[in-house]
Amino acid sequence: MISKIEVQELLHSTETYRVERTISTGDMDKFQEAICAFSNDLPNSRKNGYLIIGAHDDGTLSGLKVDDALMKKVAAIRSDGNILPLPIMSVERFEFPDGDLLVAEVSPSLLPPVRYRGRTFVRIGPRRDIATEAEERILLERRTSYMATFDAMPCLGATINDIDEDYIKQDYLPQVIDVEVLASDKRDMKEQLASIHLYDLTHDCPTNAGIILFGNNPRHFLPGFYIQYVRFAGKAIGGQVLNEKRFQGPLYRLLPELELFVSNAIITQRPVAISLFREKAVINYPNNALRELLMNACMHRDYQSNMPVRLYQFDDHIEIMNAGGLYGEARPENFPTVNDYRNPIIAEAMKEMKYVNMFNQGIRRVQEMLRENNNEEAVFDVSKLTVFEVTVFSTVDDGTQGGTQGDTQGDPQGDTLDAWIETQIKKNPKVTTEELASLSNKGVATIKRHLAKLPHIKYVGSGYSGHWEIEK
Repeated sequence: MISKIEVQELLHSTETYRVERTISTGDMDKFQEAICAFSNDLPNSRKNGYLIIGAHDDGTLSGLKVDDALMKKVAAIRSDGNILPLPIMSVERFEFPDGDLLVAEVSPSLLPPVRYRGRTFVRIGPRRDIATEAEERILLERRTSYMATFDAMPCLGATINDIDEDYIKQDYLPQVIDVEVLASDKRDMKEQLASIHLYDLTHDCPTNAGIILFGNNPRHFLPGFYIQYVRFAGKAIGGQVLNEKRFQGPLYRLLPELELFVSNAIITQRPVAISLFREKAVINYPNNALRELLMNACMHRDYQSNMPVRLYQFDDHIEIMNAGGLYGEARPENFPTVNDYRNPIIAEAMKEMKYVNMFNQGIRRVQEMLRENNNEEAVFDVSKLTVFEVTVFSTVDDGTQGGTQGDTQGDPQGDTLDAWIETQIKKNPKVTTEELASLSNKGVATIKRHLAKLPHIKYVGSGYSGHWEIEK
């Protein structure tokens, strides 16, 4: 973060393309346009830009007193979803005898062009404006040079005919590009798609994101891109298969089909008597919680893998597993407070299509919805290197018509099972949940649920190379 001495120098700096001074405290559009422009860094200075609130154009202070409410409002710009891709920024308050300054420091984006509500803003010297087609092309070429994520890479072998141009033109583009800008855009379809990272002009082919989101036959290029649903009888894999379904196709068609299936085929509601004359409806899983988890699986999965997203339903729980473990800055020790995006372009598109609408809030919302529906909290398995798995427990046992206690009737059971698990881990710190389930004659979901209730027992390391540790 910038120092106080550097702030004083910037107040009178001649590098006007890096600095915007304002005495306004409520013009959020102005603030967000400035942050968007600094993120795009049209001059390619690779220097941070600074929005300085509380200073006149000549550098004199306005006498502003910066409070926590103003700091929170400006800091919230980073993750409110209006600026995409998300800007890299920090906010700091500086106190001077003549007043306070609130400084937002913005780093140049590695994924330009950055847009605020569908418009690309840039700085031309001291002036902020909407980028021209030529300027947007410059930013796009710069993004290509920074290209790192799989979804931004060209899908070699594909052509413009392999994506649904009609849907993109009629439905998607009006959602992501400002209507006035779109109406005045005279570029051909390939250049328009390239501006939103769905087409690679250098290789003259769609990007992987373009195929995943809007491809006519995505599995021709990505064989593992589908969702496998299996309904097993009982509480573990090995039971009779009662139903099986495969969801495939581009995300714009797959996601609504998946939503409808979850609502109609997985979510059940049953009347349960609470008195002689009264009943209440019991829902096995909150619909929005399962939806959030499945949307996250599609957004964060590793599309290079041949493994599909697995949606397995048992009598008393559901398991969702997708290829790709924790990514980037996310680690087992900081999950779920820190997240990162394996597929930033797909994440942007799902945000624009209203399938995801909050950043780094999904898991907290899922747990809240589960508690409100009287489900136990979901258990996230982040110990595996190559997959991410979550287990959600039902409020009812669909195999026995009883409650979730139906799977703890054996020996050991209840509190005894907790102590038994701890004893087994002391004997063999490398014992797996599957081995514990087999030894105890319980389901794997039951073992995971009891382990989640034992916070002093933690898994250290990844996969089969890891081990359990019991904190004293």
